[in-house]
Amino acid sequence: MRPTYREDGSWVLPGGVVEHGEHPHVTCRREITEELGLDLPLPSVLAVHSFSAHHPDLQPGTHCPGEVRFVFDGGTLTPDQVEAIRLPTEELSEYAFLETRDAVQRLRPVDGQIMLAAYRARLGNTATAHLADGRHILDVPALDRHDVHVRFRPLWDSPLHPGPVPERLPVQQAWAWCFIPDGRIVVVADPGPRGALPMLPGGTMETTDPTPEDTLHREAAEEAQLALTDPVRLGWVLDKTGEVYGGVGPNARLRLAARVTAIGPAAVDPATGHPFARLLAAPAQAAALLGWGPPGARQAQLAAETARRRWGLPTARAAAIDEIPAQGMRLS
Repeated sequence: MRPTYREDGSWVLPGGVVEHGEHPHVTCRREITEELGLDLPLPSVLAVHSFSAHHPDLQPGTHCPGEVRFVFDGGTLTPDQVEAIRLPTEELSEYAFLETRDAVQRLRPVDGQIMLAAYRARLGNTATAHLADGRHILDVPALDRHDVHVRFRPLWDSPLHPGPVPERLPVQQAWAWCFIPDGRIVVVADPGPRGALPMLPGGTMETTDPTPEDTLHREAAEEAQLALTDPVRLGWVLDKTGEVYGGVGPNARLRLAARVTAIGPAAVDPATGHPFARLLAAPAQAAALLGWGPPGARQAQLAAETARRRWGLPTARAAAIDEIPAQGMRLS
């Protein structure tokens, strides 16, 4: 939200200052009602933050630890709730739903650090993040360690067409849900100047690749040092323009599932010149990381069902997102 009272024009998350005798949870619900016109249950605490006496955002004369901030999980708003939002115009001039990479540009630096830690705690299913002066005071979770962000692309992967790819459509890309024995999948994150962006192992077909499956094996080995077996096609996505491939026109992006038989030591990706972060997540968590919205959730469920039927793998439930050790993993 954009407050009318901040001279620097910075934005804030919904919430406010605790009144005397008030619990932070009660404060947050009250402030959300006053600011947005919504009543949200706030089921959990995502982050707790304290300032040191030297931090520039601390009010003069405040004793250390001074201001302590609690960030609660407000859940996922329904379309009706979004439509019902009403701002007190004397206090707030506008609101927006933003990707994290855009949100940190509008928030004050420490507010951006707190927001990212809370967001990643929810996405990564980790414990409450404990922060001091914007930094973790305990072990840094994998999503924070690699500065992972999510691009919101709800229609980018929609719809998934079952069955063979029509002969008139060239296959330009092959990505896969790559399963380890406990039912989790591998997600790779490509570091960049604005943070690391997650994706499934796979990539663009090259002229030397006889089949999309060969593309998958090559890219999975280069990006994540994965050895795969028994890739199975889940379906394909229509790319109407092929703009990312130089405007080649309509083409198919193939989606597969495969079983991981070995994970080698981390290595530099030859296409980018740097190593990718290698993460393990439940399929549903991976869909959220990819930012594919409901179509991605449906594809994750299809991939998990395929892994259960074809390889007898369990359906992994949401847990803390882990990083694959640098030395790789032995898989039974």
